[in-house]
Amino acid sequence: MAERYVQGVSTRKVCDSLVKRLGPEVSLSSTQVSRAAERLDAGLAAWRERPLDETPYLFLDARYERVREAGRLVDCAVWVAVGISPDGKRRVLGVSVALSEAEVHWRAFFDSLIRRGLRGVKLIVSDDHAGLEAARRATLPSVPWQRCPFHLQQNAQAYVTRLDQHKPVALRLRAIFNAPDKAEAERLLRQALDAWKTEAPKLAQWAEENLPEGFAVFDLPHSQRTRLRTTNGLERINREIKRRTRVASIFPNIASCLRLVSALLAECDEEWMTGKVYLNLKD
Repeated sequence: MAERYVQGVSTRKVCDSLVKRLGPEVSLSSTQVSRAAERLDAGLAAWRERPLDETPYLFLDARYERVREAGRLVDCAVWVAVGISPDGKRRVLGVSVALSEAEVHWRAFFDSLIRRGLRGVKLIVSDDHAGLEAARRATLPSVPWQRCPFHLQQNAQAYVTRLDQHKPVALRLRAIFNAPDKAEAERLLRQALDAWKTEAPKLAQWAEENLPEGFAVFDLPHSQRTRLRTTNGLERINREIKRRTRVASIFPNIASCLRLVSALLAECDEEWMTGKVYLNLKD
């Protein structure tokens, strides 16, 4: 029952399926299925608290799930940390569910990773989440931060008021982030700013302040940049989480949300651990 629930089958469908297999004399309720799933909690808690090790690259992302809390529906932040180990394999390092993305929650998440042994981080890759920057500076102040260029390109479109400028702006941004080195990226950015100061002054101001946050990856070997410059790998995980949590629609509490997401991520971590090398760190 617990396994089928984790696979994204609703409690009602789990009941119906088991009744069909075992016969109509078997009586099951959604509550019984939920209680069976709760038996996963001890193992999942141990997985979330397992010791960590050296992790050169750290990816962070957050998404939201609808949860019933104190008699009302709220959007809870689900934080996921993924790392690349020295052998080049991806690992799910941690997951947490909280009521907001405030600095205090991000800091607690960072602190938990460090307490469990996270060390040797050379680069943090994420979007510009609320509270993350202050928490990152407080816990890992010397580690460079790479802001995801994919999200930067999405954010930039909010400052483009003319429809006919959306594509040219997107092409300029793509050229900047695909530059062969930081010097060329900075040259292309200056060129873009000169054009945007007349065509789109708000975009120019935003770009000057924000786009350089996506340049940290240029300090890494060229062969590693493609997989280290964005959080696209985490986005794929989030899509899979969404596919399975869509069945629940609304979680009855934070614990049930954490249970399902943890089970999915533990499954993903096991696949990565036994799978192919994701990034060659020897080049």
